[in-house]
Amino acid sequence: MDLTDQRVVVTGGAGLIGSHLADRLHDENDVVVADDLSKGTQDRVPDGVEFVEADLTDPADVDTVVTEDVDVVFHLAAYTDTNYDRPRQLFEENSEMTYNLLERMDDVGVDNFVFTSSSTVYGEAPRPTPEDYAPLEPISIYGASKLTDEALLSTYAHSYEMSAWCFRFANIVGPKQRGNVIPDFIEKLLDDPETLEILGDGRQEKSYLHVSECVDAMCHVVEHADKALNTYNLGTRTTTSVNRIADIVADELGLDPEYTYTGGDRGWTGDVPKMRLSIEKLSALGWEPTQSSDEAVRRATRELVEELRAGHDG
Repeated sequence: MDLTDQRVVVTGGAGLIGSHLADRLHDENDVVVADDLSKGTQDRVPDGVEFVEADLTDPADVDTVVTEDVDVVFHLAAYTDTNYDRPRQLFEENSEMTYNLLERMDDVGVDNFVFTSSSTVYGEAPRPTPEDYAPLEPISIYGASKLTDEALLSTYAHSYEMSAWCFRFANIVGPKQRGNVIPDFIEKLLDDPETLEILGDGRQEKSYLHVSECVDAMCHVVEHADKALNTYNLGTRTTTSVNRIADIVADELGLDPEYTYTGGDRGWTGDVPKMRLSIEKLSALGWEPTQSSDEAVRRATRELVEELRAGHDG
């Protein structure tokens, strides 16, 4: 699909990835951001991009956002395990948002849908995990909701003549991010430079991709993959441990704190301790990350230190 001169809807466009995606697309497209602002903030939405505050669990709001003149919907809006303490509601509302969008698109003839899934659909799978690994056995409610959404997406791609792109992300990091390991460590060390509490045992090890590269990879796949359903992992070939992230954050802050641990081999219920995705399929399509996992973490840390230090000192 050619991502120029299109009317594009980005749900969750006031969040980390959505705001960067809207910024990437709006120079050559007519972009509309739809977000309920439960996680994101409107100041992340780029200048020149139309913003609609919308609750995608409400069909009336979906009808307002998805109109006949829309060419493609990028669906990034979702609740996650780390920011939602009502698991049943998380599952039901994530699935409801996706179903509402697909149903509305079918009603008005919009036939291009881009969905952001997650590595959590794989559960604790062998590494590196390819897209055709099976069976998919998520261990979190968030992962289960994403797998349900993928099933809906597959149905609409194969039975309702839609073109669909599905991305299973590694951990995405970058500026303006909140509620994840890097900003959490920075905020803790700004409050107490002497000690740093780490969830689990610190040996959890995952792949991290900078948001700028994530958006670049998404656009590349949408423009070059042309099956009815196109499922791709997005990540790096390398991993970074939680202890290593702590070291990078401490180094960027010029600190040498003592680490303490909550214990156990994972940070929370449903946390997958080890994750690395195969990106051979992505590479075969002509896209490779330019930064390692460590480099992505360090770049994001520098960006976030500047933001959070300014807020902390202010």
